[in-house]
Amino acid sequence: MAPTLFKETLTVVNVGLRGFADDIVAAGGRCVALEWQPPAQGDREGGWALAETLAHPDVDAANATALARFIAANPVLIDVSAARDVLPGMAGGRRLIVHAGPPIAWAEMCGPMQGAVLGAVVLEGWADSVDAAERLVERGGVDLEPCHHHGAVGPMAGIISPSMPLFVVENKAAGNRAYCNFNEGLGKVLRFGANGPEVVARLRTIAATVAPTLRAALARTGGVELKPLMAQAINMGDEVHNRNVAATALLIKRIAPALIDVDRTRDDARATLAFIAGNDHFFLNLSMAACKAMCDSAAGVAHSSMVTAMARNGVNFGVRLSGTGERWFEAPANPVDGLYFPGYSIADAAADLGDSAITETAGVGGFAMAAAPAIVKFVGGTPSDAVHHSLRMRAITLGVNPSFTLPALDFAAAAVGIDARKVVDNGVLPVINSGIAHRQAGVGQIGAGVTSAPMACFTAAVKALAHGIGGKRGAS
Repeated sequence: MAPTLFKETLTVVNVGLRGFADDIVAAGGRCVALEWQPPAQGDREGGWALAETLAHPDVDAANATALARFIAANPVLIDVSAARDVLPGMAGGRRLIVHAGPPIAWAEMCGPMQGAVLGAVVLEGWADSVDAAERLVERGGVDLEPCHHHGAVGPMAGIISPSMPLFVVENKAAGNRAYCNFNEGLGKVLRFGANGPEVVARLRTIAATVAPTLRAALARTGGVELKPLMAQAINMGDEVHNRNVAATALLIKRIAPALIDVDRTRDDARATLAFIAGNDHFFLNLSMAACKAMCDSAAGVAHSSMVTAMARNGVNFGVRLSGTGERWFEAPANPVDGLYFPGYSIADAAADLGDSAITETAGVGGFAMAAAPAIVKFVGGTPSDAVHHSLRMRAITLGVNPSFTLPALDFAAAAVGIDARKVVDNGVLPVINSGIAHRQAGVGQIGAGVTSAPMACFTAAVKALAHGIGGKRGAS
């Protein structure tokens, strides 16, 4: 048998170091190199937790429920209102500022987030200068909590303070609401940590003119369904995270007739349209609120391994699962690999930052990059890379979203419902495309690119899930 075997042409499967495969080929053999690594990056406890939860009937049933709730969600923009009027945590004049990502103390915040907090303190009139604002925050005169703890999301630093206007988005299928602030546009902006007089003045103009004019228009339109608008924008070349050109234009088309008739001055209507039209990213914040409303509808299903939030504070990356309540699973945030503006490099960049990864959590953004080939001019790579990202995400999701289809994939539905078990099992991390902030406050955006969530978040989440089910299969 052995002599016959060695007279034939062998094809060897190599599991391990690539160099072994190269040696076989060099000797005239054929070799298939299998890229493999142990689940949970070799974490034995994580691997055991994975074994306990994979194909678990309770987890699978819970995931089916969570995914169905997500798919059924119908986010509708119903109002614009000041944060203090819709976020209960800000009631009674409480000095609360909410921020992006999981919880973090003032002293541990990155530069852009600290700068944005100080700008918000000046905006609210709690201090008359940035220096005075810093002294106030350092002595504990302002409470700091995550946006997600209040049903809200915010891009980059994610700062929301009581007087800021918020989009109010309601999931008509379940009644839950989500909130997001207004996108300020480009240049020196609060979300990147700028806090000078021009930043505060722009925020006050948004609150005094743009927000009330939009609110009046919404009163006439009866609200705007966001999921159909997002779906149409994706078919027009957006992925509704870093590219919102089509979505913003569709929004203008939807509200422009109402703006003509609202009980505001012609100057206010003109200024509002000009503000929106001058900012291709205006719809991003609406997309985030819609995705938050959809993801929250899937939260709170016992034993579900579906991810319902991914968020970054510029220091740590955090994820939440439907089946583990409001607990965060955190790890150091990754840097963003991408295209940098002239004069900047990764050495200048803050770590991954912002709540905008709620879009990827909802199956758009990086998960829908195949629909937005032009995005690679902004984040790097090629159109084929964008397609690869969308296809790769199918390995870690529970299903697809029939509402969001990708033309480049023959209108296949986008992958949705990140399963923490599949992330740990397959070693495939959720892809996220993101803007890049300078590590120092106020410098602003210095590029954009693609990053991923750290594996440690998902391994910790799966461990907690396994502990919660106690390893019992079929238990009620």
